[in-house]
Order: sequence, then C-alpha cells, then structure tokens
Amino acid sequence: MAYACVCHFFVVSLQSQRCMIEIKPYIEHAVLVGLITPNQPEERTKEYLDELAFLADTHGIVPVKRFTQRLDQPNSTTYVGEGKLEEVRQYIIGREHTEEPIDVVIFDDELSPRQIRNLEKAINHREKHPANVRVIDRTILILEIFLQRAQTSYAKTQVEMAHLQYMLPRLTRMWSHLDRQRGGGGTNRGMGETQIEADKRVIGQRIALLREQLKTIDKQMATQRQHRGKMVRVALVGYTNVGKSTLMNLLSKSEVFAENKLFATLDTTVRKVTIENLPFLLSDTVGFIRKLPHHLVESFKSTLDEVREADLLIHVVDISHPNFEEQYEVVQQTIADICKEDKPTVVVFNKVDAFTYVPKEEDDLTPIQRENLSLSDLEKTWMARLGEDCIFISAKNKENIDALRALMYERIKAIHVQRYPYNDFLFQNYDV
Repeated sequence: MAYACVCHFFVVSLQSQRCMIEIKPYIEHAVLVGLITPNQPEERTKEYLDELAFLADTHGIVPVKRFTQRLDQPNSTTYVGEGKLEEVRQYIIGREHTEEPIDVVIFDDELSPRQIRNLEKAINHREKHPANVRVIDRTILILEIFLQRAQTSYAKTQVEMAHLQYMLPRLTRMWSHLDRQRGGGGTNRGMGETQIEADKRVIGQRIALLREQLKTIDKQMATQRQHRGKMVRVALVGYTNVGKSTLMNLLSKSEVFAENKLFATLDTTVRKVTIENLPFLLSDTVGFIRKLPHHLVESFKSTLDEVREADLLIHVVDISHPNFEEQYEVVQQTIADICKEDKPTVVVFNKVDAFTYVPKEEDDLTPIQRENLSLSDLEKTWMARLGEDCIFISAKNKENIDALRALMYERIKAIHVQRYPYNDFLFQNYDV
C-alpha cells in the first residue's frame, strides 16, 4: 500500500547464543502546511493547523514545524508556490541526518493526484539517493486514523471502502517508475499503464464487493432499529472530542471507550437508559469535524441514520475550546444536511471546568474579544436565544448532571406522551 498505518523497525541482538528480534515502534515526524487565503484569514488558518496537529498526534505522528503562505488560491500543480515549496524542502534536507528526520509532509486541504505527484517529486529530489518523504493531506490522515480505530467488522468495512474510493484516482503515482517501459508485440502501451489498469480493476471489484456488504449491513441495522419498537430514541451528536462518550457513560452507567483523542468512537453504541420511570434508547455517534471527507460520510450512512431517525438530539459542545462556536456551526450544518426536518435539540455545553477567559483591564480601550467574555457573559449572547434547550455541565466532574437528566426527562416525556396519549394520566400521577 502507498500509505503505511504503523511503521516499525527491528533491533537485532544476540542473546543466549541466538538471534532475538525486538520490535520497537518508529515515531514519524511531520511538517504541516496550510494556506492563508481571502476566504481563510490567518487566525483561522492557525486554528485549522492546530486541529491538524491534533489529528497528527492522534495518529501517532509528531508535528515539528508549520509552514503557511498567503495565496489567492491554492497552486493547481504544487498547492503552494515554488519559493515556499523550496523552503519546505530545505528544512527537510537540514533534518535528514538528525535523530528526528522528517518522514511526512501533511497538507491541510485535500490534494489532487497531480499535486501529490509533483510535491513528492520536488520534496524527495536529491542529486544522489532520493529521499522517501511521504506527502499526505488532511483527508488521508483522517482515513488513516479511522483505519487505526475501527474495531468492529462493520466499521472496518466502512473505512476500507472510503479509503479505496479515495485511493482509486491516486494510483498513477504508485507506478510512475514503469511509465517509460514498453510492452512487446507492437503494442504502444507501457507496463505502467497496464499495471494501473489492473490495479484499478482489482480495487473497483473490491469496492463493489464492499458496497454490497454495506447494503446488507444497512438492511440489518434498519431491521435492528425497527425491532427497538416505538421507544423514544435520543442521539448524542457533536464535534469530535467534546465528551460525548464520557456523557454516555454517565447517563447509561456503561463503559463506552472514552479518550482525549479525536475519533475515539467510530462505532455507534446504543444503550437502554431509564430516567425516573421513563425508558428510552440513547446512542453515541461518531464525531464530526471540519472538512470531513465525503467518502466517509457516504460510507458511514448507517451511523448517520441514527441521527436521522432520532426523536431527540443532544448536541454536546466543548465550551472550553477557543473556537467552539465554529464547531457548533459545523455540527449544525452537518445535521441540517443529514436531516430533512428540524428535530428537537438540547444543546449541552460541556467542559465548564476547563473554561477560561482573560478579563479586560479597566484602561484597555480595545474592542472586547471572545477571550474576554466570562461564562456568564457568554450565556447572555446568542446562547440566550436557546432558552431552556441549553444547559452547562462538566461530564468529567459530574457537575450539573442531575439538572441535565431532569431536562432530558421533560423533553423525552413530551415526545412519549405525544406518541402514547393514554400514558399521560400515568405520568401525571407519577409526577404528583
């Protein structure tokens, strides 16, 4: 494969007169590259590169340097200009003989096959002994993380299909060393072309097989959802790494895997939860992210169906994140794309224990910035329009969880009574 998910090197040592092989993980080091454009100002580019660095760290890659360039639009052949590309190349050359050489260059936007081919050729060019630095983009990085974290056969099938769909148009660069070879028998086609055609045929067949498997899985998942009866269904949604799985564990008293990493949860987890006298189904879905590869959205159709078919959405937001408002908008837009109709939503602002702000000094006459607002100040902004459909908690410290349960109880009861009007009398007597 063109991209290796895990790299290892072998240390051979003689012990007790026999050869012992010790496998040690090799940690890759990377440089990150992003653009500052009229549509993406410098501050936003910095935030995107921060997230790209977090993605790299999640994948086990250590980012050591960032490069940015101002352009009206990405260069169609090399993404960045020739001068910036040479600057990146010289930095990589300068680290080649150190203990931490650069193994990979990660670009913040999706690269075309042509751009990848040109970038790898330029970055790895040496008069003697060409280098072997990988060039990847944000999309393949996310796909590799998904490949690492997929646990069930369902998730693995989804991710493999997305990965193959992404790789299919990028196969040409894998066989460039065969481009000048010619076949015999009067044919004018090179061996490289023949190999590419063969690989595309094999990958196409594999994608077709996976697509059929996913259709079968989708039917099974749809049947499972039908067998859940008419219980109220609640889905936890939100940006990746906002604390959905931690909240899921608190509400359902289960042990869903939770970690301070992006995309810690790929498989949808559904638990039966009871608050007071009211049972319902709670699902923990995959987190969203900016520039989520469309191949993944396609492959994770059944996961997104949990959101589409939910009766109530619990939108979890990491209020301690400096750019939480944009994350909120990304998720809201994704939900709008998935669901054709508005769904009842409770917005849960999580991680209030980690929220910090910088108060303005009295003699500071500059305009108030987002970082100058306290939590109480924020509650008076656009959040005030959410009314009672908004609550502030700390899932980690179990702060205000009882209030959240009470709010969820009221919202779920309203849906349940609308579905089963004859149960309204029972609820009234219970509440009394």
